[in-house]
Amino acid sequence: MDVLNQILDALHIEIPQLITHIIGFLVLLWILKRYAWKPLLALLDERKEKIKSSFDEIDRKTADADQLRAQYESKLKEIDDEARKRMNAAIAEGEKIAGQIKEEARGEARRIMDRQKAELDQDYAKARVQLKEDVIAMTMTATERIIKESLDEAKHRDLISRFIDEVEEVK
Repeated sequence: MDVLNQILDALHIEIPQLITHIIGFLVLLWILKRYAWKPLLALLDERKEKIKSSFDEIDRKTADADQLRAQYESKLKEIDDEARKRMNAAIAEGEKIAGQIKEEARGEARRIMDRQKAELDQDYAKARVQLKEDVIAMTMTATERIIKESLDEAKHRDLISRFIDEVEEVK
């Protein structure tokens, strides 16, 4: 205790003053705890609860946003699928119509070709009849000339040559 007294004397500290300071500090600590700490701690707890509720609200809104995004993506996928189905149906319908048009065109082409062939056959038959009549007429004309003229070799050749020229003109 002797050492303690020496330290206290060296520091100029008096024990009654030290006890008064300790008691004053304890009273101040009790007053602060009772009147300042509780409201301060209540304010901090309230602030902590507000922050926690804000984070909870943010988490809830984030979950709602994720759910809405998933719904929108699902709807977009459904819309894309529906659009793809409609395009495929339209393509199939177009191909069907194109096939029908091609088939109708082929049928029309066949009918036109058949009609043209029939007309050609008729024209060919008419031309044959006309040619036959022309040959008969020329033969008769040539025969008449032969009969009218007496034939020697030179006249005969000349007559045949003229006949051939007339046949070539008819062609």
